[in-house]
Amino acid sequence: MRRPLTAVVLAVAAAALAAGCGIRSTSVPVDAGAAPSRVPCRTSGTDSGAREADERVRVYLVCASELVTADRTLAGTDRGGGRLDLARALLAQIRQAPLTAERRAGFTTAVPSDLSVGEGTADDPAGALRLSAQPEDLSSEALAQVVCTFAEESTLVTGDAVLLGGPSDDYAPRGYLCTTETKARPQNVPTVSTPSPSPR
Repeated sequence: MRRPLTAVVLAVAAAALAAGCGIRSTSVPVDAGAAPSRVPCRTSGTDSGAREADERVRVYLVCASELVTADRTLAGTDRGGGRLDLARALLAQIRQAPLTAERRAGFTTAVPSDLSVGEGTADDPAGALRLSAQPEDLSSEALAQVVCTFAEESTLVTGDAVLLGGPSDDYAPRGYLCTTETKARPQNVPTVSTPSPSPR
């Protein structure tokens, strides 16, 4: 009789312990915080600093491993010197750190802060621009940003491509394309055959 009695006592004790350690239900709602969300890659689009003479343009930044457009404002004088001034103004926009709202939305830039752009040489095809670094030496994301940002402006496009070279005359400019695939996967910027040099 001792063994059954002992088993009953142990079972009762275990039930009591389990009841004491349990979590009692409550009718009060518990706030566990907001559910995690994905990076929005979108800003409000407001620009309180824009003036009437300023111009809205689209540039490309990196967000969630893709190229995403961001609205920027250029001064009315940024087109004053023609296509080169425009190229320099656009490059300055993607060179700088993203604006506060863009940074909160997950935007970054891969373009080096010291990258500059100038006219092509006399031996380059018409419409070519020369960067201060060889395009192939830039990260693929940085090159994609430059190409796609320039491709938004028809004056910076020759045919379907943006003609870019580096500082060395030993390397001829190449034609770079901004495609849907480039924007989705900026690790690959396709090229096209470069037109023959023509008199300026």
